[in-house]
Amino acid sequence: MKMNLRSALLSTALLGLLTLTGSAQEAAPAAVHHKTLADLFIEGGWVMYPITLCSVAMMWFMVDGFIKTSAGKMYPAEHVTQLRELFKKGDYVGAYAFAKTAGSPVADVVRAGVAFTPDGKTMTEEAILSEIVRIQGELKGRSSYLSVIGVCTPMIGLTGTVTGMMSAFETLGTSGVGDPSKLSGAIGEVLVATASGLFIAIPAFIAYYLLANRINKGIHDITEIVTGLFRAFPYEEVEGRKVGDEEIYAAKPDWSASSNVQG
Repeated sequence: MKMNLRSALLSTALLGLLTLTGSAQEAAPAAVHHKTLADLFIEGGWVMYPITLCSVAMMWFMVDGFIKTSAGKMYPAEHVTQLRELFKKGDYVGAYAFAKTAGSPVADVVRAGVAFTPDGKTMTEEAILSEIVRIQGELKGRSSYLSVIGVCTPMIGLTGTVTGMMSAFETLGTSGVGDPSKLSGAIGEVLVATASGLFIAIPAFIAYYLLANRINKGIHDITEIVTGLFRAFPYEEVEGRKVGDEEIYAAKPDWSASSNVQG
C-alpha cells in the first residue's frame, strides 16, 4: 500500500514538473532573427542594383570633392609663398613660368592674369575673372552629380515600391491571405526599396551643400590672394612686352587678302 502511494506521488510530481517545463517553454519569447545586409539586398529586389551603383558613385564624388576643395589643393601655401616672392622681385616671367607648371587653381588664375598684363589692367582683370569662373564652374559641375544622385535614388526606390505593391496585390488576388510568406516578401520589397533610396539621397544632398560652401570659400580665398598680388602691378612698364608664351592670334588687318577672297 505504501509503495503504491509513493509511486503515485512520484508520478504526480513528475507530471507537474513536465507541465511547468512545457509552460515555461511556451512562455519563453521566440528567438529574434536579425537580417543581414545580404538578406536586405535580396529582399529589396532588382532596384538594389542601381541603388548600390548610386551609393558607390556618391562615395567617390564626396571623397573627390572634399579633397579638391581643400585649402591644400586650391591654394597650397608653398605656391602662394613662391608667387609672392616672385612678384616682390618683379620677376613676372618667372612667375608665369612657375604658375604654368604648378598645377593649382590659384596658380592657374595668376598665370592667366600675368599673361594679359601687357594688354593693360582691364584685360588682366577680365582674364583673372574668366579663369576664376572657369575653376568655379568645373568644381561645381563635379559636385552637382551629388545633387543628381540625391534626386534619382528616391525615384529608383519609388519604382521598387510600385513594383513591390504590384506583386503584393497580385499575391492577394491569387492566394488571398492564405500564403503570408509571399505577401510579406512583396511588402518587404516595398519597404526596403523605399528606405534604401532615402538612405542614399539624404547624405548625397548634405554633401552637395557642404561642398558648395567649401567651393565658395575657396574661390573667395583665391580672389583675395590674387587681388593682393596684382594690387600695385606696374602695367605701364610691361605694356607691349611679351611676358608669357600665350599665342596671340589677332594681327593687323590685311585688306588685300580680303579683296582677293571677295574677287
